[in-house]
Amino acid sequence: MGSLLIRRHSSAAGFFAAVVALGCGSKETRQGGTPDGAVPAGGAVGTGADAPFTWDSASDLTSTGGNPGRADVGRTGGAVGTGGTIGMGTGGAAGNDASVAAAGASGFARVGNMTAARSHHTATLLPGGKILIAGGVSNNQALASAELYDPSSGTFTATGNMTVARSGHTATLLTTGKVLVTGGGGGAGAELYDAATGTFAVTGNLTVPRTEHTATLLQSGMVLLAGGYSGTSALVSAELYEPATARFTPTGNLAVARRQHAATLLRDGTVLLAGGFVAPTDTGNNDGLVSAELYDPTAATFTATGSMSNRRSSPTGTLLPNGSVLVAGGPHGFEGYFASSSLELYDPANGKFASTGSMTAARTCHTTTLLPSGLVLIAGGYQGGGTWGNSLASAELYDPTAGTCAATASMAAEREFHAATLLPDGAVLITGGDSSGSSLASAEVYR
Repeated sequence: MGSLLIRRHSSAAGFFAAVVALGCGSKETRQGGTPDGAVPAGGAVGTGADAPFTWDSASDLTSTGGNPGRADVGRTGGAVGTGGTIGMGTGGAAGNDASVAAAGASGFARVGNMTAARSHHTATLLPGGKILIAGGVSNNQALASAELYDPSSGTFTATGNMTVARSGHTATLLTTGKVLVTGGGGGAGAELYDAATGTFAVTGNLTVPRTEHTATLLQSGMVLLAGGYSGTSALVSAELYEPATARFTPTGNLAVARRQHAATLLRDGTVLLAGGFVAPTDTGNNDGLVSAELYDPTAATFTATGSMSNRRSSPTGTLLPNGSVLVAGGPHGFEGYFASSSLELYDPANGKFASTGSMTAARTCHTTTLLPSGLVLIAGGYQGGGTWGNSLASAELYDPTAGTCAATASMAAEREFHAATLLPDGAVLITGGDSSGSSLASAEVYR
């Protein structure tokens, strides 16, 4: 996927040697979600997806990538992409759809800047309510730095650095409260962030180096790492991380090698893997995958399920309150080209996908976040075509009841490869990303 950086950033050739690959990883694949009363279990996708942690509040939390996603709203389902947020949105119409309008006026408002401009980073909601922002890229330079966002003050402060610079990595909140960071520029290395000490420490090695993979927290507390990119090819392998032993062990092979896909934990404990692509180089218009598969933790096997209607690389996958999965956007060509506005729903009951309206704009490298209202916020992204200037500031809301999207207020900045994090108060924090080839330090909140 290094060709994406070469296309979007002219000075990427040297950087590619240090960071194997970067995708539309900040998805909000997007992940997780739990039925009412269940112990939340979710995962993360691509760069910037969070796994769940049990909270006493109404909002439990858990992210592609996208895709890269994500936060769970305990009693209403799960959310995609990375996490959730705080916010004091200013104005902005909620759209023309009656059900969207009923949610009231919504909008984005800026908060303090991050300590570093970054995109392709991860954003993880911690048990104490702060958000851990880690790694990513700043104008073609991979980052080891990390920082914390404090919702009470709206400010970012530096925390300990990762042991290596990473992008295309995943960050998963474990049931212990620590954050597992895997892959990316760190290759086969993994590390844990301890919020009590503000430090990262090495924790075992992956069975194979991987980036652009997904990491999903299972109901058992183990983490499933699936697919990704080795630096030369898409991976068919998968492995499990056991927090008690800090060991990674193989767990079968995917039905299809895939990278930059979406992974979503379903209510029955299985994991839906959808889309992605295989080719290591730009081969044109047919790189996105239509296939999907299910991982069964009990049998430790992957099996094919129904196929999507459209080819999708870097889609987002959002668990809705009714248990279905919303799959949104993503290009049907190679990494960022031919962005799609189409939406479809996966029904676990019959194992099939069905179309459900369209977004107001074609998008890839966007984020999707399930709000406490049951609506899904779809923000930013990139429209493809290989030229500068088509990062998006627009946002919209998907209404699962009506199966339609309506525009909401636009972000203060155009963003792609950003992260979105749902906070317990129901607002959404948007951090960083790229705009016309430049990494952003700015952040804003949607309410």
